[in-house]
Amino acid sequence: MSDKYAPRDWHPDERPTLPGSPSFPQHTPRRRLAFFLVGTLVTLTGGLGNSLVTVNLINLQGALGAYASEVNWLPTAYVMTNASMNLLLVKFRQQFGLRAFTEFFLVLYALVTFAHLFVNDLGSAIAVRAAHGMAGAALSTLGLYYTLQAASRREIRPRFIAASLGISQLPQPIAYLFSTRLLELANWRGLYLFELGLTLVTLSAVLWLKLPPGDRFKAFRPTDFLTFALFAPGVALLCAALTFGRVLWWTSQPWVGVALAGAVFLIVAAIAVEHNRRNPLLNLRWLTNGMIARLFLAMMLVRVVLSEQSVGAVGFLRLVGLNNDQMTMLFLVVLLATVAGIAIAVLVMNPQHLMGPQVVALLIMALGAWIDSHATSLTRPEEMYVSQAMLAFGGVLFLGPLLLTLMGTVVTNPGNLITFSVLFSLTQNIGALLGSSLLGTWQVTREKFHSSILAEQLSSLDPLVAARIQRGAAAYAGTLADPAARTRQGISVLAQTQTREANILAYNDVFLAIAAIAAFLALWIFGRALWLMYVAPPAAPPAKGHTALDEGPAEPPTDSPIATPEGQPPLPVPRHPLPHNEITR
Repeated sequence: MSDKYAPRDWHPDERPTLPGSPSFPQHTPRRRLAFFLVGTLVTLTGGLGNSLVTVNLINLQGALGAYASEVNWLPTAYVMTNASMNLLLVKFRQQFGLRAFTEFFLVLYALVTFAHLFVNDLGSAIAVRAAHGMAGAALSTLGLYYTLQAASRREIRPRFIAASLGISQLPQPIAYLFSTRLLELANWRGLYLFELGLTLVTLSAVLWLKLPPGDRFKAFRPTDFLTFALFAPGVALLCAALTFGRVLWWTSQPWVGVALAGAVFLIVAAIAVEHNRRNPLLNLRWLTNGMIARLFLAMMLVRVVLSEQSVGAVGFLRLVGLNNDQMTMLFLVVLLATVAGIAIAVLVMNPQHLMGPQVVALLIMALGAWIDSHATSLTRPEEMYVSQAMLAFGGVLFLGPLLLTLMGTVVTNPGNLITFSVLFSLTQNIGALLGSSLLGTWQVTREKFHSSILAEQLSSLDPLVAARIQRGAAAYAGTLADPAARTRQGISVLAQTQTREANILAYNDVFLAIAAIAAFLALWIFGRALWLMYVAPPAAPPAKGHTALDEGPAEPPTDSPIATPEGQPPLPVPRHPLPHNEITR
């Protein structure tokens, strides 16, 4: 075994928390601040690229000469590659080291961003967005590692995890604030010029301030690439089906069903390969554990709830005729609420009690969605400031404790690190697509229902309806001399109004559904907390003076699922169990 893979003799306070993560040497206050600022910059850089595209799809549609349905391939291609890259990225960090990981993927990210400037049609744009998704998958983890270096003590690292996760929610409101100005600067290339400049600044920052080294060991095995070759296309097909099932409608395009069937086949094949491996990439036993299944479901449901902003509020405001320019103040409020949520999440974070903030956050989001459910055709962004601020605040407050709970189970067994990374990436990427797909499908279904009800009530024999048709026809008196033609235009105007009102009622149903999901999830978590408190047997007390994220390595037990082949060092496993809290029981 070469020296580069030999484990180092770390001081207990410096020992890396997980395989592939950096060590934690003591830093001066000024250096800790620098790490936090660089971590924030890296996180924002990784998120802004996709957000700038997502919030400007209408503008990109014209620039690329694509149909409204075709332009949806741009964000979908990004997610298709981004969602499954953590299968390989974790082992890349473990085998080649953090510095190689940092510099390679940031340079790759810059090159892919530069390639955007030469895109001239939809096909090349999709290919570049797919490459962007692969490179961008590394930046969220890199931002977290930089942010954790800012923690002066082990005990406060969970607070910085919550802060990093909250910062990752900032790119979308930021993109709404100034992306229109970038489009005015250089059309769609203005977006990528800005992103390229931001990427080069980030690359300079990480080359100037390098992460401390961690342990390295041989991690890749040949079968890893077989699993990836099955799992990644399966996830990509699932992403395509979820996106275009709603856009093109589920039963109208046969290829959507074929993509779903192919996704199921490939993902099941990858699971079958992993199930029979001695050292699997995905720990299926851990993944099907009752607690992990509950956390997975909770993360998926909360992503559906958080889709209220992108699918519900933005879709509603565009329905009533507003564009990004007219939503600037709304997203400034959302940005400020997100920052406030980050501050509160950091202040109230307590690894021993993680359910309380989650319940409060979900109730806040449920109330915000319920307020939006009273929207009318006269509702404008000003009437949604409070509700959208509540949703943004609650989303940040909820995600931190939930991620910390899941990470705590990984710290007790680092062999689950890849499974955890894939699980979290899937819930964030696939969960967002699933939320958009489900809510969009529900909106279309409810619009058809409300249209049929309204159409039944619009009879030309009704004096009010007849008067409305006449008012609509009078608007064309100066351009149409034929009374029959004016009447037809009046009927057309009334039909358009009916469709708009049916869509508004459908969006109200979407907001109500989101409020119901958030309230159900809050009730579920609160009920489980009561069950654990009064019914479940008490858990073993934690070792005194230890927290969930500061343990060092020890030899794995003989039945450890992370045992390594002969001649390779074992992966580090913490000496002490995860401390007692309400969820991990």
